[in-house]
Amino acid sequence: MRIVQGLESYPPDAGPAVVALGVFDGVHLGHREILGAAVTRAREGGMVAVACTFEPHPMEVLQPGRAPAPIATLDERLELIGATGADTTVVLPFTRALAAIEPETFVKDVVLQRLRAREIVVGFNHTFGRGARGNARLLEDLARQLGFRVDVVPPRIVDGVPVSSSEIREALRLGDVERAGRYLGRPYAIKGTVESGAGRGRTLGFPTANIRPDRPLLIATGVYAGRVEAEGVRHGAVVNVGVRPTFGESQLVVEAHLLDFTGSLYDLSVRLAFIGRVREERKFPGVDALRRQITEDVETARKRLAGG
Repeated sequence: MRIVQGLESYPPDAGPAVVALGVFDGVHLGHREILGAAVTRAREGGMVAVACTFEPHPMEVLQPGRAPAPIATLDERLELIGATGADTTVVLPFTRALAAIEPETFVKDVVLQRLRAREIVVGFNHTFGRGARGNARLLEDLARQLGFRVDVVPPRIVDGVPVSSSEIREALRLGDVERAGRYLGRPYAIKGTVESGAGRGRTLGFPTANIRPDRPLLIATGVYAGRVEAEGVRHGAVVNVGVRPTFGESQLVVEAHLLDFTGSLYDLSVRLAFIGRVREERKFPGVDALRRQITEDVETARKRLAGG
């Protein structure tokens, strides 16, 4: 997939396109329906499938205090968009100037003229342009006036709920990583660098990799079954996200005990996927009680990972 940073870099000789518009901030199942529809229509019409997205998230520019933490980084989003079969992704820098463009002007000058769209695909609730006045209805009105086609993709329903980034964030806030994974179509994951810790896990008989996350954590504190990928190899893991209250600490840490693993991961970049929640974080009366609980956590995690 070709990645184009900024409208000025879009090739002027690009062919007619089907353009999917959206932030695609999690590239969840609903986003993939939109992107997949654009790819299908492009293939049927002999056109190019183009995803047009924005970075940073519009809320970071317009209402920074209310901006949601990212579910996926831009690099991850681009990789996931590419996996849908899109030919090109155009990343538009989101600025106040872009937000101030009237939606009619954005459609005419950007999507139709510069991206050469013959069809535009959006989700049912997508908004754009000044005052978020652009929406599916406006696009349909413009399509009749200007002679292009609009495909409005309905919500993807999972567990009786329309899939959305806000639903995913809420599931993660509650520690329900399995529900979040069903909405995403994949386990929720972060990346990070392994750094040295206090060494308490090794003292307890369960050495851990202390992971410095590459993004703000969306996930509730607790113990999880997970998978750690390091140097191309995946390992089952018991993951603790919390402040280690038994030891009277207050700094949030992410530490993973890799199952059936020996060796060092220090300074390596790893990917951590959360598969299921084992239990909430709690304070134990002493080290022995904590050690017994970790032993149970390991067995619980093994069963969860064996089931998926």
